[in-house]
Amino acid sequence: MPPIPAERCIGSRDLSEPRLSRDGSVLVYGEAIAGETAFVVRRGSGSVPARIVPTPALRTARGLGGGSWCFTADEEALIYVAADGNLWLQPLDGVAACAVTEHGPDRGVAAPCAAPDGEHVVYVVDLAEVYVVDLATRASVRLDDGRADFCIDPQVTLDGWVEWVEWDVPDMAWDRSRLHRVRLDGSGRSTLEPSHTVQQPRTMPDGRRLSVRDDHGWWNVFVGDAPVVDEPFEHAGPTWGPGQRTFAWSPDLRSVAFTRNEAGFGRLCMADIGSGVVREIARGVHGQLSWGGSRVAALRTGARTPTQVVAYDTTTWERTVIDVGPAGAWRDDELVEPEAVEVPVDDATAVVHARLYRADTSTERLIVWMHGGPTDQWAVTFMPRIAFWRSRGWNVLVPDHRGSTGHGRSYMQALRGRWGELDVADIVAVARWAHEQGWGSPAHSAAMGGSAGGFTALGAVASAPELFAAAAVAYPVTDLADLPERSHRFERHYTVGLVGPLPARLATYLERSPAHFPHRFVGTPLLLLHGDSDPVVPVEQSRVFAERVRAAGGDVELHVYEGEGHGFRDATHQLDEYARLEDFLTRNAG
Repeated sequence: MPPIPAERCIGSRDLSEPRLSRDGSVLVYGEAIAGETAFVVRRGSGSVPARIVPTPALRTARGLGGGSWCFTADEEALIYVAADGNLWLQPLDGVAACAVTEHGPDRGVAAPCAAPDGEHVVYVVDLAEVYVVDLATRASVRLDDGRADFCIDPQVTLDGWVEWVEWDVPDMAWDRSRLHRVRLDGSGRSTLEPSHTVQQPRTMPDGRRLSVRDDHGWWNVFVGDAPVVDEPFEHAGPTWGPGQRTFAWSPDLRSVAFTRNEAGFGRLCMADIGSGVVREIARGVHGQLSWGGSRVAALRTGARTPTQVVAYDTTTWERTVIDVGPAGAWRDDELVEPEAVEVPVDDATAVVHARLYRADTSTERLIVWMHGGPTDQWAVTFMPRIAFWRSRGWNVLVPDHRGSTGHGRSYMQALRGRWGELDVADIVAVARWAHEQGWGSPAHSAAMGGSAGGFTALGAVASAPELFAAAAVAYPVTDLADLPERSHRFERHYTVGLVGPLPARLATYLERSPAHFPHRFVGTPLLLLHGDSDPVVPVEQSRVFAERVRAAGGDVELHVYEGEGHGFRDATHQLDEYARLEDFLTRNAG
């Protein structure tokens, strides 16, 4: 297989948030390409799609996330989150949009949801406040009482209640969260406190509430206070943002379609709400489920499946591909399914999960690639980056160290207080196991990761430098003690749960921070990439770390991208990133 050019791995056309009308006749989804965002509107099967480019621009969701738009109650228009930080109303006939709120540009709205009465829309501001706006007068009223630190995903029930998920620091949404409700007029407040967490509250037309909860140790779909299916699989991911939609109910209210995470591999399922009997529909990671009439629409992706908008005929469950995101075609031999791996740790009393993407030919070259978060997972989705390295003769191993999602609450919560220790030990065990299996050799192995993944990668290299020939990290956390004061609001308290409170645990913060043991990197070449406008991990962390490693006698290359944040968006910068990584790994681990 010839090497895949980097140009094919960037600049993809992104599709987001497909949503069906109630009768299934209209399908709308977001599109982002070359800096322009639009709505794609498809009416009926085989019709020519209409493309609406709203002004101001639509702020599309990323990946399988959502919260960027909703239908109005009559489904004649869309309420969308605009680049100016406000909600706008865009008629489906394409006439000019009109403003609905006046919060921006210094604040940001998200997660609009139209009330059944057709007169109101609820939404959140800065993931901290819940508002309702009257569409006739454009008057907005705040509904929350200000006691919660974070609020997300409001909905309006048929009988006039507004419900949303909220939580308080130092918890994150996946540690502990609750459901708060109040009437549209601000009266009658109440709170539902589940055993642990709740997400995606939505009420069916007969008044029953569906949500995702982990009362029994796994994020399962619940109807009321009981799981529809009580099984050891996750039906959702962590609440990193608004608008996750991993289930949808049938028009007759008897069934629910839902997503299932099987150790990182995805599947679409359907369950009978009364009996809990499950039918497996299709493989692949699905998200943004929507059920209208006799159709279920979703985003679908997989290791060999570039991201698609698909629709299932619920009479036969035959799948139709409506649209495909990436513009270029990919050959079958360029994309492979990974192998599920379980690595014994803690004297074989526990296992660490991982997925191995094998190169086409036998090789000693191995990339151990850590996901970010750290409360997250790289599920088996379309990842051109992995195909890029496989085509150059690298095996790619993607570990889910303890603390990752996708394996139940206990696995995820195992990292509390132990970030920088347990995750590092798990990666060292995974790398050593990989070498024993012949998937790579220490002289040709590289640790890679971004953000929290970069932190763990650096920790693994410092802990066991004999296992890695090089490490390449992007916008890595290198100073834990510096992070709470300088990161963005959503994660500013994150380290309290992952490491411990300050100043009581300051010594632990320093012990686990790469910037405070630069001498341990002297024997391993490092490449650091960072954006100078990163709001999550300040670029100064990489600058200080690089200076200290050099002062200790280490070999470190640092490149800072102007205008980039937490992740690189500019195509020129993305191409430069690929080129720098390839040159660095070829010189030091190839």
